[in-house]
Amino acid sequence: MKKLFKAGLFGAGLDTYWAQFDGLLDVLNEYKREIKEGITARTGVEVVDAGMVDNQGKAITAASLFAEHEVDLVFLYMSTYCLSSTILPIAQRLNCPLIILNIQPVPAIDYEFINGLGDRGKMTGHWLAHCQACSAPEIASVFRRSGLRYEIITGYLKDPLAWAEIEAWTEAARVRHAMRNNRLGVLGHYYCGMLDVYSDLTKQSAVFGTHIELLEMCELKKYRDEATMEDIQAKIRELHDCFDVAPECEEYEVERAARTSVALDRLAANRNLGSMAYYYEGCDGNEYENIVTSVIAGNTLLTGKNIPVAGECEIKNAQAMKIMAEFGVGGSFSEFYAIDFNDDTVLLGHDGPAHFAIAEGRVKLVPLPVYHGKPGKGLSIQMTVRHGPVTVFSVCEDASGIYFLVAEGESVPGPTLQIGNTNSRYRFSGGARRFINEWSKVGPSHHCAIGTGHIADKIAKLAWLLGIKFLKV
Repeated sequence: MKKLFKAGLFGAGLDTYWAQFDGLLDVLNEYKREIKEGITARTGVEVVDAGMVDNQGKAITAASLFAEHEVDLVFLYMSTYCLSSTILPIAQRLNCPLIILNIQPVPAIDYEFINGLGDRGKMTGHWLAHCQACSAPEIASVFRRSGLRYEIITGYLKDPLAWAEIEAWTEAARVRHAMRNNRLGVLGHYYCGMLDVYSDLTKQSAVFGTHIELLEMCELKKYRDEATMEDIQAKIRELHDCFDVAPECEEYEVERAARTSVALDRLAANRNLGSMAYYYEGCDGNEYENIVTSVIAGNTLLTGKNIPVAGECEIKNAQAMKIMAEFGVGGSFSEFYAIDFNDDTVLLGHDGPAHFAIAEGRVKLVPLPVYHGKPGKGLSIQMTVRHGPVTVFSVCEDASGIYFLVAEGESVPGPTLQIGNTNSRYRFSGGARRFINEWSKVGPSHHCAIGTGHIADKIAKLAWLLGIKFLKV
C-alpha cells in the first residue's frame, strides 16, 4: 500500500506569556487553525497538527508525533516570540524539510487601536499577537550554526503571495514524496554509444529515493502472448479514442501495437511501475524486435496516464518526465531538432513516446516506414505541444552528482515536419542562438522533458528539498 503524503504543522510560542496576557494563547491558536485549514483547503493534503509548542518538553512530544506519522514536510508557524531552544529539538529530530512561517495576522498593526487601549499591559498583549518576525533571525541563526536546512515564508494571513509560496512548497514536497515512492522500470538496454544518456543508477536511487526495477523482455513477451482478442479489441478502441488513427495505418500494424500495449499495461501493473525507460533492438525477424517496434503507441498511452516512458533507455529523462507528470504539467519526451533562424525558434520533438494529454489538438497515430537509427518499422505519434508557456526540464548528471536544468519559454504556432514525430516550435526570451549555447554548455544529455506552464520556481523548490543543484537558462 502506498504511503500517503502528510504535512506537519506546529505553532511556536513562549509559555511565560500565557499567564501574563489574558486571551493571547487563544488568539494565536485561532491564527494557527486558520493556517491549518488553509493548507488543507488549498492543497488537499493531510495536516498533522502538533499544537502550540511553547516549552522544551512539548518540543520532544511534537517531534515524536511527526516521526510517528512519517510526515514529508513540516511548517513551523512562529505565532509570537519563541525561544530557539524550543525549536531546535524538533528540527534536529525531523527526517524531512522544515519551512518557517513568518506569517503575521494582518498587513500592518492597527497602531491607533493599540495605542488607544490606555493600558500598557493590554497593549503589549495585542502587540505580541503581531510579533511573528521577532524570532526569525534567532531561529535562522541557530539553524545555520547547527547545520540545519530550512526556508522562510514571510507574509500575513490573507497574503496571496505567502499562500502561493505555501502551496508551491507543499506541491514540491508532494512530488519529492512521489519520487521517493516511485518504481522506475528499465526494459532492455542503453542505445549503444549514446554516452550522454548513460546513468549511475545508484545515484538516481540515492538522490530521489526511487526504486529501479530491471525488467526482462521475455516477461513482456509472455504477457503479449497471453493477450486475448477481447483484450486487443478493447485496446484498439482505446487507440481510436485517444488518437486520430491515420487511414494509411495497416490493420495488422494497429493490431500489433494494440497487442503490445496490452502487454505493457500488464507489465506496468504487475511490477507496480510509476515510470519506465526502454530500448531494445534484437535480431532481424526476432520476436523481441517485433515487440520493440510496436511499443510507441502503448508507451504513449502509459505516459498519458501518469506512467511516463522514455525511449532510448534515457533513465534521467524518465525521472524528469515523472517529475513533470507529478506536477501535473505533462512531461513529453523530446530532443533538439533544429533552429529556425528566420523565426528565432528552436524545434524539439522525438519519434515517441509522447504525452498526448498536453497536445495541441488531436494526436495522430501514423505509420513510419523506418525508425531512423533503429531497427524495423511501425506506428508512431505525431503531435505538437499545446501552444503557450512551457518549461523545458532535464535531470542531469556529472562527476559531482545529479542536478536540475530548467528553461522557460513558449510553444508557438508555425510549420513543423509531419514525419511521425512530436515536433514543436519553441521561443525563448534570450533568442534561439543564446538558448541553445547556454543550455548545451550546462551539460545535459540531448533529451529533455517538455511540460506546459512555467514551473521553474516549483522545480527549484524540489531541488532544494532534494539537496541538489538547480540551474536555469
